[in-house]
Amino acid sequence: MSLTRRLAAVVVPPPAGDDDGEPLSARGWQATVVGLHVISAALWVLAVVSTVVGDAVGDDRRGPVLVVLAVLAVAYVVAGAPAVASGARGRAVLYLCVLVVAFGLIGWLGDGLLFLLFLAYPQVWFVVQGALTGLFWTVALSVASAAGPVATAASGRTDVLLETAVSLTFSLALGLWISRVLHESAQRASLIAQLEATRAELAAAERERGVLAERERLAGEVHDTLAQGYTSIVVMAQTAAALLPADPDGARERLEVIEEVARDNLAEARAVVAAFRPVALDGSTLVEALQRLAERFARETGLAVRVDTSALDAAPRLRTDEEVVLLRGAQEALTNVRRHAGASAVVLRLSRVGGQVSVHVEDDGVGFDPAAVSVSGLEGLRGRVAQVGGEVDVASAPGSGTRVTVRVPGS
Repeated sequence: MSLTRRLAAVVVPPPAGDDDGEPLSARGWQATVVGLHVISAALWVLAVVSTVVGDAVGDDRRGPVLVVLAVLAVAYVVAGAPAVASGARGRAVLYLCVLVVAFGLIGWLGDGLLFLLFLAYPQVWFVVQGALTGLFWTVALSVASAAGPVATAASGRTDVLLETAVSLTFSLALGLWISRVLHESAQRASLIAQLEATRAELAAAERERGVLAERERLAGEVHDTLAQGYTSIVVMAQTAAALLPADPDGARERLEVIEEVARDNLAEARAVVAAFRPVALDGSTLVEALQRLAERFARETGLAVRVDTSALDAAPRLRTDEEVVLLRGAQEALTNVRRHAGASAVVLRLSRVGGQVSVHVEDDGVGFDPAAVSVSGLEGLRGRVAQVGGEVDVASAPGSGTRVTVRVPGS
């Protein structure tokens, strides 16, 4: 940094906002500024009264002193007050120059009014809000105000210099304290602003995560319920159309199943929107829901479907979300049997081993290689099961059928 810039940094106050925050809250800073204005006005009025009716100024000097006080008041209104309120650098320098010159003249014309330094020193620090600049202008103000009394004093110059030194020391201590308080307050305000911004960002991220989670939930519900139901309706409608010319009774039976599936789908849609438990579990146990699922699957496909609960020693004690996962797992496995297995028989088994409760869906179909084939429905099921701490196993081989097992921790 060049010498000119260093000198300018001493004389010119730092830009507003260098501390990255307001020194106080908006209301607190406004109250401080208003208080400073009120004190300034009160002391200015006291100085005018002392000049006009008191003995602080000689009769031959009252006019010039009143002019100086008037200029000082105008400078405060035009430059000082705006500089205190908003940190305007140009107005701050203008006011400080007027302040130093005015007190230099007051020291020569009427040193009895130097009690105004009680107001001038704090004004310097509120205008500059910077330690180095405050030091410079405080010393300049002290020297200017002391020059007159020292030069005109016939005796007692030592006392004047001592009083000036004490006043300067006290003013510097007070000013540095004010500067430090303002700086620390600005840092706290900046930290609070950063914390609020971070909190807002976290809230936005949490809302976004909630939206994504809800989308995933709805996507899973639609896939596990509505999409499978519509697939059944399409398949059975095609079957009914094929049976209609030769077997009207068979076609009518398929139409009845289509109506039943459509009604279940409508109820499931309402449950998904309301985030209720699946319709199949509403007022029913898990075993009953699986038995109804197997019966309807058998009616839809014509396959032999058996429900085996022999390995279940008692009614499983499960949370609602665990029951939903097991039911959805059975639905997904049966959907894959319908689409891909080419099976003639299916066994749906519910069992408990230790604390775990499992649903197994096993068919005698064509099978596949799980390492070579990825089934999107099963991948989605794995994600849902993992949310309750469970797992999904798929055992299959070409020509050997398939067994899908969904396990949850249980209670």
